[in-house]
Amino acid sequence: MNFLFACAGTAGHINPALAIAEEVRGTSPNAKILFIGADRDLEKRLIPQAGFHLVNIKMSGLRRDISTDGMRYNMNTARNLATAGIKAEKLIRRFKPDAVIGTGGYICYPILRKAAQMGIPSVVHESNAVPGLTTKLLSASVDRVLVSFPKLEKRYRRPERVVLTGTPVRGGFGVGAGQGEKPVPCDKPLVVSFWGSLGAERMNEIMAEFTNLNISASTFYQIHAAGKNGGVEIMKNKLKKLGAPDQLPQGIDLVEYVNNMHSVMSSADIVICRAGGSTIAELTVIGKPAVLIPSPYVTNNQQMENAMQIAEAGGAVMLQEKECTGETLFNTVASLLEDKKRLEDMAEAQKAFGAPHAAEKIVKIIMELCREKKESGYA
Repeated sequence: MNFLFACAGTAGHINPALAIAEEVRGTSPNAKILFIGADRDLEKRLIPQAGFHLVNIKMSGLRRDISTDGMRYNMNTARNLATAGIKAEKLIRRFKPDAVIGTGGYICYPILRKAAQMGIPSVVHESNAVPGLTTKLLSASVDRVLVSFPKLEKRYRRPERVVLTGTPVRGGFGVGAGQGEKPVPCDKPLVVSFWGSLGAERMNEIMAEFTNLNISASTFYQIHAAGKNGGVEIMKNKLKKLGAPDQLPQGIDLVEYVNNMHSVMSSADIVICRAGGSTIAELTVIGKPAVLIPSPYVTNNQQMENAMQIAEAGGAVMLQEKECTGETLFNTVASLLEDKKRLEDMAEAQKAFGAPHAAEKIVKIIMELCREKKESGYA
């Protein structure tokens, strides 16, 4: 069988697709798998790194401002969309997929729309509580819309096609994820924090205030991934202004990026982070208490909705960035660490929300669609 995946732009789009593809590869070793991206750096790195073949089709998104630059950008997007549709059809006819799977990014629209028109089994996965524009547009034409949060059917044009699967996670976050060796001594709790691969300037400044308070109180060990856009330097400069020592105490680590994130997160007592769909999926699978600070810069306030779902279930505390300071964040974390019973309850609430078998469930849905189409005359 041949499986075609479309995803682009962010790890939150790419990693679920890779998790599904790895499940396909594990259950059907002879399957042919092809990825289509939008020529962005992240998919060009992550997909080949995982051992899958990638073809890129130039595609861009939409800008919502009414400026001259915005209008020019959207006109270019319209041209890219027209070209992408033609290229998508040629590629689909050449590869002859048995199923097409989209997990986010504008490239999904021309690929899945064309596949649906051609009668090929097609599914789109949405990792956020609020559907993105691409998912909304595709929801009336694809065979299934796979969602990560309950009771979202009415947000889509064909509610009967919506299936709750959860968001697939990769590698060490999957079924049987272990605690691993703790990256710090065990005499204090460990708090892990991150804002994504590129970081977030304002939140890194807040984390510098947070770190300075922790240096003074020596309450817990701390690992913070500040991102690759100079986040570590921003924090060190801020700490210097706050009077912190040049040499940080043992057990307080500021790094650009955590390579073994699944192991580090599993070892943490509390995780502080954004509330993207994939991050939520990882937290819930490993059952990790969290302080969620949704990004206010994403479309439709998607992260706020994600965080509210988990906070209302009892698995996390949500703080809004505009109200967050180093002191409020430190006091929140210190208070949680003092309440062991609450941390245990938060961990259980996270696990109850988790979907460790999401990839397996999705592959079963895809295979069933393929069987149904073939029985009804699709070949």
